[in-house]
Amino acid sequence: MREYNEYFTMDETDVLNYAVTRLNVFDQDAMLTCKEIGDGNLNYVFRIIDSASGKSLIIKQAGPVARISADIKVSTDRNRIESEILKLQNELAPGLVPQIYNYDPVMNCCVMEDLSDHDIMRKALLEHRQFPLFADHISTFMVNTLLLTSDVVMDHKAKKDLVKSFINPDLCEISEDLVYTEPFYDCPRNDIFEPTREFAQSFLWDDEALLLETAKLKFEFMNHAQSLLHGDLHSGSIFIKEDSTKIIDPEFAFYGPAGYDIGNVIAHLLFAYIHADSVMENPVAREAQKVWLLSSVKDVINMFREKFLKMFQERATDPMARIPGFDQYYLNQIIQDTSAVTGLELIRRTLGLAHVKDITSIVDEDIRAKAEKLCLRMGKAFIMGRSDMLTGEDFILVVAKYMDSKETDL
Repeated sequence: MREYNEYFTMDETDVLNYAVTRLNVFDQDAMLTCKEIGDGNLNYVFRIIDSASGKSLIIKQAGPVARISADIKVSTDRNRIESEILKLQNELAPGLVPQIYNYDPVMNCCVMEDLSDHDIMRKALLEHRQFPLFADHISTFMVNTLLLTSDVVMDHKAKKDLVKSFINPDLCEISEDLVYTEPFYDCPRNDIFEPTREFAQSFLWDDEALLLETAKLKFEFMNHAQSLLHGDLHSGSIFIKEDSTKIIDPEFAFYGPAGYDIGNVIAHLLFAYIHADSVMENPVAREAQKVWLLSSVKDVINMFREKFLKMFQERATDPMARIPGFDQYYLNQIIQDTSAVTGLELIRRTLGLAHVKDITSIVDEDIRAKAEKLCLRMGKAFIMGRSDMLTGEDFILVVAKYMDSKETDL
């Protein structure tokens, strides 16, 4: 039996032994089973269950290379970042993240609450389920974690200490490449659906005005240490049920532009919307799902605005931040960044290395090609028109414009 005093990548047997020998969680007569359940791009996730008591937990280990590609080398320090971020986020937004029980810096693994009674939100949305409380929950999470970690509220030196603690160069480089660079030229590492390639060339890669805007956005992402981000806040990083939302997987966390998190949420609601429009056969159910998803987009933006301004007035400590009008200016910049990131995410998940099942699960090739071109058209519009985006209604207008024209223009 290994001693776990030197790092190695664990399998199910190793994790089971780890739980027995290193964790004081289960009873001596526990009947434990372990299964690797990770389906993400980077880590190994194990669920351990005691069939005698029903007690369970999750052990998540960071490996030295990405599961999506052995060519992507990533620091295992991301597990420390995730553990510390989840603890901080639970202080800032109680009940909206899983509990962390332990972090092991040698094995680069953390032990956390099992959320088996929830579903991964992407899976639930692919099943065309609805969650009326989601917009309220996610907007609260984002306001609390983004505003309360900014210079508006925090002591500036304390904030800079957090910036140092959560420098995350390996995972930031992944975002810089996969989100801001590779989707905007014919990169060999891209995984492009062939019926979309010619359109991508003419509509995106040959558009120098668009490329200039993406260059601006990339350097803004790299240099604007505004808020402590989750860094990968999509529907695959959210556990959900009717009355509960839990945000997981903040291993990409670092200090960056606040709109990055919000834009990711919006983009993945739109992926679910395009999926529903593409595959749902019952017209009544399809329309109901689309209406709920668009309402969620609008509500996330508008609830974020309302809660943000209220908390800004209550919690702002910097005297310059309290000058009349600065709160609206600051918030409007965030929403414009949100629009840009919505566009970037729609494009990069269509053309880049890491796709989404919302689109790849569309079986009919002609329908998938239309869906992908719709993602690219909307994505470009959200980037190029970001200066006009201030409210949830503005986001809905972009979607309506391209949905209304898709049959003739795509």
